[in-house]
Amino acid sequence: MPSKTAYHDALGDYFAEHADISPYNAYTDRPAMLELAGDVAGARVLDVGCGAGHYAAELLARGAEVVGVDGSGTLLDHARARVGERAELRLHDLEEPLAFADDASFDGAVCALVFHHLTRRAQLLGELRRVLRPGGWLLVSTTHPAADWQHFGGSYYADDWVDLSLSGSPFSIHFQRMPLETFLGELLAAGFVLERLIEPRPAPELREIDEATHDRLHRAPSFLAVRLVRP
Repeated sequence: MPSKTAYHDALGDYFAEHADISPYNAYTDRPAMLELAGDVAGARVLDVGCGAGHYAAELLARGAEVVGVDGSGTLLDHARARVGERAELRLHDLEEPLAFADDASFDGAVCALVFHHLTRRAQLLGELRRVLRPGGWLLVSTTHPAADWQHFGGSYYADDWVDLSLSGSPFSIHFQRMPLETFLGELLAAGFVLERLIEPRPAPELREIDEATHDRLHRAPSFLAVRLVRP
């Protein structure tokens, strides 16, 4: 996360716990993105906005070497508790260049539910293109434009910054909603090639835990996820 919109302090603690079991994080976004990643054994992967280390732990379990970066010290503490010394974890504002990383030094990068929190997205995408090897892959997930339109109203094409209250908590998150053409347009303009686009449905296991939410997320999308390649 960038420092300004990262999940600090109590919000970071809440997110770290919530992401363990959330229908959205644990059963929808994460399974879909890991399926997009495919076989990562032996790959060096940059976890962009690594949060509490959920993706880092999964990637490590699949045989990847992981470098994780996030703008929240709170979340990095949770990530270190989760993965220990098995991953390189860095406090880094994603609004700033990835100066710690050499050119063509990663096989892949994961940017899960972070893109819509950024203001300097073009800069970050340029940096990701730089640090990925030719043929390297980039996974990006974001809130689904249709879901944002349904929730916040107004124009589907709106690109305003909004605050989403987190149900059952005193917290909210701040992000920029955007139509599909903006989301894909920025990724393609950065020089990436679209390989696959999905609208993640929840994993079947969610039905045993929360049937109503499982069925609702099969009727209406919550996220959008893409796999891109650096030429």
